[in-house]
Amino acid sequence: MPQVPKLSGRAVVKAFGRAGWILARQKGSHMILVKDGSWATLSVPDHREVAPGTLRSLIRASGMTVDAFIERAGK
Repeated sequence: MPQVPKLSGRAVVKAFGRAGWILARQKGSHMILVKDGSWATLSVPDHREVAPGTLRSLIRASGMTVDAFIERAGK
């Protein structure tokens, strides 16, 4: 199982944006992403570094693999 990279919340949003996710709104310190055709919404914390377990959970909810996410994140 590949390790998830250490990324800020904004970098995570950019990586998901390259996969078709759109920033719908921001409520407090969480950015909400949506994607047409997907039942899931992603709630990304706007932190300096997103916890590895949180990032892995977001990747799983998006339907991507960790390798595909790393490729889009440019790490």
